[in-house]
Amino acid sequence: MCGIIVYSGHRPAVPLVMDCLKRLEYRGYDSAGLAYIQQNKLQVIRSRGKLNQLEEKMGQQDVYHATAAIAHTRWATHGLPTEINAHPHTDNNGELALVHNGIIENFQEIRTRLAASSYL
Repeated sequence: MCGIIVYSGHRPAVPLVMDCLKRLEYRGYDSAGLAYIQQNKLQVIRSRGKLNQLEEKMGQQDVYHATAAIAHTRWATHGLPTEINAHPHTDNNGELALVHNGIIENFQEIRTRLAASSYL
């Protein structure tokens, strides 16, 4: 079962969303990721496995200035539990990050529409 957390405000967003994901760990998951804006650039970190593996990938990054973030834990009901399948997903320009719950059955139609609008 997945967990989705979003925060936008005046507090440091990354520690807040990570704390929220930790509160959802009991639900089970096999990958996790987060996206945040730092110095006007979208940063995305994803990992298979538990949240401590995601935190290791974050390393010593200065995430305390980001005041907006989205985070996700995923249970692989469709597709393998790999880093590439972990959320957030991004567009080809690295300007858009999104998470979702469930299988997107009309993904091809969405992909076509996004490609026409230059997001892919």
